[in-house]
Amino acid sequence: MGDKQFGIDNDRLAQYAKEIKTIVDKGVECAIVIGGGNIFRGVQAEEGGMERTQGDYMGMLATVINAMALQSSLESIGIVTRLQSAIELKQIAESFIRRRAMRHLEKGRVVIFGGGTGSPFFTTDSAAALRAVEIEADVILKGTRVDGIYTSDPEKDPSAIRYDDISFNEVYEKDLKVMDMTAFTLCNENDLPIVVFDMNKEGNLQRIIDGDKVGTTVKSL
Repeated sequence: MGDKQFGIDNDRLAQYAKEIKTIVDKGVECAIVIGGGNIFRGVQAEEGGMERTQGDYMGMLATVINAMALQSSLESIGIVTRLQSAIELKQIAESFIRRRAMRHLEKGRVVIFGGGTGSPFFTTDSAAALRAVEIEADVILKGTRVDGIYTSDPEKDPSAIRYDDISFNEVYEKDLKVMDMTAFTLCNENDLPIVVFDMNKEGNLQRIIDGDKVGTTVKSL
């Protein structure tokens, strides 16, 4: 969305594609789950009197639109991609097949997962955690607008303090909002670390891959 009120900002899209290319060029196997809130959020449906299930499916389709946009941007700079959808859309995307996704990654292709989990009442966070566990990812890199996890919302509380490292148990105890609880629990149970970082700061993605300390790392301590 960038600086727009809704929709897709082509400049922001190009920036993300460039960031992703820096790590792909290093030989990193990269799979991406993208949200759809810039187009439609499922929770908006209930606010407007629409059934939640219908709204969630609309939100899933919004993630496919964003996935297609990102795919186009990545391929325009020479990155080979595959788009897999949890909802069957055979004209524009492969259906999600775990072994096929892993094979694409082995061949150096960037795999973009669209359509969420394919089921209502699950967020994009849950889709990211589920796909990460399924493809045996080493880590989830959660790109956000802020540069990590804070004691409170830094956009509202200027005295909020950022954590460099925090355990899954501490996040539970302090009731910190990292991702939705279904997704977070899935990561915890599968010992899958999460790095929360500012995706809008140029070079952050590459710095994480290079081993620099960026954002907040959530892991079993």
